Amino acid sequence: MINMKKKIDIHKLVRSIVQDLQPYTSARDEYVSEGTQMIFLDANESPYENGVNRYPDPRQRNLKAVLAERKGVDTANILLGNGSDEVLDLLFRAFCEPREDNIITMPPTYGMYKVLANVNGIENREVLLTNDFQPDAERILEAVDSHTKIIFICSPNNPTGNSFSPDIILRLLENFHGLVVIDEAYIDFSSRETWVEKLPEFPNLVVTHTLSKAYGMAGIRLGICLASVDIIAILNKIKLPYNVNELTQQRALQRVMAEDVVEKEVREILRERDVLTAVMEKVPFVEKIYASDANFILAKVDDADKRYAQLLGKGIVVRNRSQQPLCDNALRFTVGLKAENKQLINALKSLV
Repeated sequence: MINMKKKIDIHKLVRSIVQDLQPYTSARDEYVSEGTQMIFLDANESPYENGVNRYPDPRQRNLKAVLAERKGVDTANILLGNGSDEVLDLLFRAFCEPREDNIITMPPTYGMYKVLANVNGIENREVLLTNDFQPDAERILEAVDSHTKIIFICSPNNPTGNSFSPDIILRLLENFHGLVVIDEAYIDFSSRETWVEKLPEFPNLVVTHTLSKAYGMAGIRLGICLASVDIIAILNKIKLPYNVNELTQQRALQRVMAEDVVEKEVREILRERDVLTAVMEKVPFVEKIYASDANFILAKVDDADKRYAQLLGKGIVVRNRSQQPLCDNALRFTVGLKAENKQLINALKSLV
């Protein structure tokens, strides 16, 4: 196939209604502090200071500056959202015309791609992973037509836990004339390099990160979109002006600055994952343990419904993924604290 990466004009992929849109400009967009003490009488806020009486920075400048340094990009390459789900939804709304365009997903994978496609009136074309949980590039490209706007790739993948072959992803990037969105929610647990490093080479590449996994901040809802300046500018046109609240920005900044703590926790999770894997290999009803590049383990058991119920009865909640394609009788185990994992181990050994 022809390499189309150098011929892609992102603006031709954008919905016309978005292309012509004039975004809302908030009061804080119009003013950037230079350190001078100012009197703010512009946004109809309460003047009584309590830490959150002012609207948050709509551009999240302080947080983006730190993230840009950590990820080796410019702040203009970053968009922050109320969780990665908002970022994904913005991509649909910016690039996919309802009841006309389509996207491609690769089950078993993260379920929100399909949900968001349905919500936005976009056809979701599913191309199953191969039996070894890798994308089938040939079948994916065969499924593409002139209305295919986005290919969603989750790597490391949820629920399988494995990373996808770089050669397969590269082939899709080079031969697809739309957006290739790589969801790297679990990249911090992987030894693989992030695809963020390839952003300068591919104008159609979008990478999403999150603070919900390795950074342990699922409760604050902070998703990160990394892409070309053109793509970020398009998404900024349609995002809500104050989509990331002040408390989220403050907590996220504190956590991102605590890089040593995060790295220590990741190392502990990986050690515990190895311990759990070794124990599960000896559990009689566990038939297969899939290789994991994430903070969870997918295991095939003799009877997933039965084992799920047994564990629930012992106060342990896992995820039954049996309804997913290629995941018959599969349970997904998130790696917890050492004490929690010990309880899980004891429970697994006691089941008959």
